[in-house]
Amino acid sequence: MIIGAANPIDQALQLGTYEQLKADHFLSRREIGIINIGGNGYVTVDGEKFELEKQDCLYIGKGKEKIIFSSVNKISPAKFIFFSCPAHQEFPTRLMKPAEALPAEMGSLDNNNHRVINKYIHNDGIQSCQLVLGVTNFKKGSIWNTMPPHLHDRRMESYFYFDLAEGQRIIHFMGEPNETRHIFLNNDQAILSPPWSIHSGVATANYSFIWAMAGENKVFTDMDPVPVQSLK
Repeated sequence: MIIGAANPIDQALQLGTYEQLKADHFLSRREIGIINIGGNGYVTVDGEKFELEKQDCLYIGKGKEKIIFSSVNKISPAKFIFFSCPAHQEFPTRLMKPAEALPAEMGSLDNNNHRVINKYIHNDGIQSCQLVLGVTNFKKGSIWNTMPPHLHDRRMESYFYFDLAEGQRIIHFMGEPNETRHIFLNNDQAILSPPWSIHSGVATANYSFIWAMAGENKVFTDMDPVPVQSLK
């Protein structure tokens, strides 16, 4: 998984390729999912222009060559966060609004984990080769994500935390269930978890996060629960 960001202010930004990819274009052998977490902006895909408002999602499939990011207004610039993984099959470019995403309401206020998971790229939403992506937003008073935690033997998962107030912190938990570790994160920071690791977190204030997975399948419910009592 490659996680990146584009924050165009005074000029548009083009997604280039990198030596490590050994490819003519970034998406020569990859696909990408993009979430805008800032002001309104545009993503132009081989000449086709898409406008993204906050928390809109754009999927771009393998084989597209020229990806350009721009903002509608530099006073309130767009901030595009993207997740990209290898792909062996092409799927069409598609834009999805939060209202179109498939929501899953989980947790409870009693357990401080009442949240709404908006699924964008998955088996019943935007089609992809192996990328699965969505955004989780919390109900007022809830601060725990993915608790109780789980594992994905068949795929890795990455988080990007955002909309956390200045001066606050995220405490992210990872590692094997019987030997966990924690790391403190700031707003607008990402973290990667391998298949053998839990991925859970809590914060000192309200926040949101983007989650993205890649691996052997795209079944959202394919996970192995980890009881809270077994965590160490």
